[in-house]
Amino acid sequence: MASQVTNYKCIACGGPLHFDSETQKLKCDYCGSLYTNEEIEELYAAKTEAAIQANQELLDSFDVLHFTDEEMAHLHAYSCPSCGAELICDDTTAATSCPYCGNNTVVPAQVSGALKPDYIIPFKLDKEDAMQRLKKFYLGKPLLPTVFTTQNHIEEIKGIYVPFWLYDGTAKANMSYRATKSHSYTTADENITVVEHYHVKRSGSVSFRHVPADASIKMPDEFMDALEPFHSEDLVAFQMSYMPGYFADRYDVSVEENASRVETRMSNTACQKIKETAVGYTTLVPEVEQLHLKKESVNYAFFPIWLLTTRWNGKSYMFAMNGQTGKMVSDDLPVDNVKFAIWFIGLAVLFASIIFGLFYLF
Repeated sequence: MASQVTNYKCIACGGPLHFDSETQKLKCDYCGSLYTNEEIEELYAAKTEAAIQANQELLDSFDVLHFTDEEMAHLHAYSCPSCGAELICDDTTAATSCPYCGNNTVVPAQVSGALKPDYIIPFKLDKEDAMQRLKKFYLGKPLLPTVFTTQNHIEEIKGIYVPFWLYDGTAKANMSYRATKSHSYTTADENITVVEHYHVKRSGSVSFRHVPADASIKMPDEFMDALEPFHSEDLVAFQMSYMPGYFADRYDVSVEENASRVETRMSNTACQKIKETAVGYTTLVPEVEQLHLKKESVNYAFFPIWLLTTRWNGKSYMFAMNGQTGKMVSDDLPVDNVKFAIWFIGLAVLFASIIFGLFYLF
């Protein structure tokens, strides 16, 4: 029976391939051979189609005792084409790696047909870039618990293609404001301020293209929003050969579920852009805001993100980096009480030494 997953292997030596952000080609982990996406897509077209067909068969003969019945309903078992090990994934996993042989694995059925993304932004920054930026980020936070800053922990950072919906639309606005202009002058006897009052009207339209909203329940919306901007000029037509070496999930938040969040964002931006055209006033207070938002096309895309999660005292902390631009965001971070005590005592000793030195000097 055909495998439901695909491993991309080097034509020269059979080693695993991964998408290399530096060369923008697939690179062999063993011999370093490079292949274009088109070469690999053509070579693996038949295997990919076979994997999609095989995925239609339900596999229910595996034993995962530590999952509940509800969790089991969202799990699937796949056989690694390289070593035969059983891979257990949830029902949104699109790309992963075998924990036994390390081969990068793609689940074609999760990114084909109606589930196929329209676009992808390939990774521009590799794991070494992500690790170095994370180390630099830690340097400015000396009171972090040691578990955050160890080399082995930093190496656990993972590259993930996160699903996004990209919305296009046009906002037409009619706005009116109460405005003032103030100017002052001085006479021989007094300072005078003149305030002029105006009624200002503005109308216009604002076009939006590729406004992003993450389509994964697993990803906090505020984190994904904070990682913007993603530059749409790097969008390319989706190919599965961009995925080896990274993790990926297909969307599990629908276009409709994200729509209200995106509409609010478009509306707020349109109002701000229209307001910015009323210049030269001291104050500008909205009176009437009439806005009509026309929703147009929606596209599906994968965006590159480096992600690291850490647990400390029973709480999870997340670090995320934009795999295109290098922008990094994190949770509010904990403080190691022992490090804080040492730091506080050190400052106290230093301060006391300075006071004693000044006293002795004078």
